[in-house]
Amino acid sequence: MNVTDALNTVTSAAKGVVGLGLSLVIVALVVDILFPGTTGIVTSVSALVSSFTSQGLVGLVTLLVFVAIAGR
Repeated sequence: MNVTDALNTVTSAAKGVVGLGLSLVIVALVVDILFPGTTGIVTSVSALVSSFTSQGLVGLVTLLVFVAIAGR
């Protein structure tokens, strides 16, 4: 096994973990919308977005970068 194969394996595993995490977040958001206060994720996400946007343009650009990365 060479370095390229090892990096591809690690990258593949990381993509799987991130994909699972994003799926769980979406499920938690849907559950919290249907049954308010169940998971508290809506409050957490809104607080996170608020903390980014309170920093002005730099926070907004940072938030957009995170959204772009998560959208991959």
